[in-house]
Amino acid sequence: QVQLVESGGGLVQAGGSLTLSCAASGRTFSMYIMGWFRQAPGKEREFVGTISRGGRTDYADSVKDRVTISRDNVKNMVYLHMTSLKPEDTAVYYCAASRDNTRYNYWGQGTRVTVSS
Repeated sequence: QVQLVESGGGLVQAGGSLTLSCAASGRTFSMYIMGWFRQAPGKEREFVGTISRGGRTDYADSVKDRVTISRDNVKNMVYLHMTSLKPEDTAVYYCAASRDNTRYNYWGQGTRVTVSS
């Protein structure tokens, strides 16, 4: 069992930067593939990016030039750093954990990011 708690959301102006954090419980954090997703108002949840156990990252085309995902397996943390934020980045951002990259088994409660124009 893994519990995930996101933090770091808030209101930011367009063009600004923000780093979201996700704290994970459990001793086996390093064994999980971690992902970030987001859900904008009135839209379906979408993939933002993922980081493998060893730190390899993959990003959605829509954000790949503006986001960086990192993880600290000692602190059981995963981060989403976003730059050049746009109003369309406004969403609730979720981190998730996957045992085997077939599906995400655990989800956080989300943190809201609002980008003002």
